[in-house]
Amino acid sequence: MIIVWQSLLKNTKISGITLFPFIILRKPEDRTNRVLLNHERIHLRQQLELLVVFFYLWYVIEYYYWYFRLRDSFLAYKYISFEREAFAQENDPDYLSKRKLWSFWKYLA
Repeated sequence: MIIVWQSLLKNTKISGITLFPFIILRKPEDRTNRVLLNHERIHLRQQLELLVVFFYLWYVIEYYYWYFRLRDSFLAYKYISFEREAFAQENDPDYLSKRKLWSFWKYLA
């Protein structure tokens, strides 16, 4: 389900966020942004694979690992394996239909 919740993301640079089972978008026009929606749907699949709770736990741990290593919050975000997979595959509309289980694993640095 896609929700536009401008007030939640209004003071951020975030265009969308996936909080299972919702994709929350900052702008109503992003409902037609296929690349952004594909990116967020990849996160939905990752969350399902890790039973949602473990996805968030892993995400936070990996973020802080990279943050303390790189001392840069944006780079830490970009180095998270879940984000690396989503960014690498967001332009492929067929990716989820051919994606193998635990595919984010190969994006671990």
